[in-house]
Formats: sequence, structure tokens, C-alpha cells
Amino acid sequence: MSACPKKRVGVLISGRGSNMQSLVTGSRAPDASAEIVAVIANRADAAGLQWARDNGIAAVAIDHKAFADRAAFDARIHEELVAACVDIVALAGFMRILTPDFVARWQGRMINVHPSLLPLFPGLHTHARALDAGMKVAGCTVHFVTAEMDVGPIVAQAAVPIMPDDTPDTLAARVLSAEHRIYSQALQWVSTGAVTFETAATARYGAGCDKSVLIMPE
Repeated sequence: MSACPKKRVGVLISGRGSNMQSLVTGSRAPDASAEIVAVIANRADAAGLQWARDNGIAAVAIDHKAFADRAAFDARIHEELVAACVDIVALAGFMRILTPDFVARWQGRMINVHPSLLPLFPGLHTHARALDAGMKVAGCTVHFVTAEMDVGPIVAQAAVPIMPDDTPDTLAARVLSAEHRIYSQALQWVSTGAVTFETAATARYGAGCDKSVLIMPE
């Protein structure tokens, strides 16, 4: 009996795509159940595009500024994903707010990694906000994308300590390392159906899935 085909994943980026790179690396592990087949950026100068091409992945820039509105831009993104026969969409530093219509089309099949332990610190400037709040731990969250930003069902989380001398930049680097380690695991769970979207607020977890993963600095 042949092995089940891997789920085809499209990754949306806006910059260097370091999380995209970690997903590609993870997808090339012998037991991976997903493969990255398309990378789309909303900026032609996104460094991650060339990295993807150099690694044999189809990559295209679709400039959001060339469209009359967000709906038209999202429709073009959707067309590109469908043309690539994508099963799952992974956001990796994609700095655009997606329209409810686009989110609805990919509901339960689109995930994002956010640099905080949601529901704490949704939105931007997460590391400075964590430090200002006097937090002792920070982290990252992989979640299903819903129409409301940064509130979708949690797939996985990773926590890292905050050091007494941390700055937003040093904390960001520690959290980013955790993102790289947890995002591939989360994609594996979603692509195998081990974690599935249930409602806008809940996910279903299969055996062996632990959405809280503590990662200490190396």
C-alpha cells in the first residue's frame, strides 16, 4: 500500500521568511506529512522569495499596492494558492490583514505563528509590551486563523523565560528561535489531522498532541 500523499502547503510572507525556511526544513524530514509547494509575498523585495527559489520552491510576488482594495488582492492570492493545489496555508510574517471572505475560504486550513502567548499581547510590539508588563515568561503561539486577528484556536504554544537584562530585541531573538521549533511541529499536527479546527474558539487535539510546549534557551 502506498503512503498517503503529503499535504501541499502555501506559505505567505512579507520579508525574509525565517519561519518559512524552518517550515521547509521541517517538511523535508523523512516523516513529514506536509510539503511546501508555493511561497507568495506581498512585496517584490521580500528576501524569502529568492531563498525559496534557490531551494526549488515556486515563489511569486503579488504586490498589494497594485490592487484597488484588500478584497481584490486577497482574491488574487486565493487564485495563486488554488493554482498550486494548496491544501494548507501557513502565514509566516505576512504583514497584511486578510479579509473575512478569504479567511472563510480557508477556514480550518490556515495557520499563523504569533510572537506571544496568546491571548496575551495580540497585534504588534509584543516583546516591548511583555517587558513593560513585567512578565517573567514570553513565547509564541501557532493558531488557526479566524476573521478576528490573533484569536483563533490554539494549535501549539512555546514558552521562553524573560531575562532581567532583556531588551525587545534580545527577547525577540529568543522567541523567534522557539517559533522555528514549534511551527513545523504544529504544521505536522494539522497536516495529519492530529489537531483540527472545531469552532472559531476551539480545536480538537488527538493523542500525543500537547499544545503547551516549554522551550528553555539553549
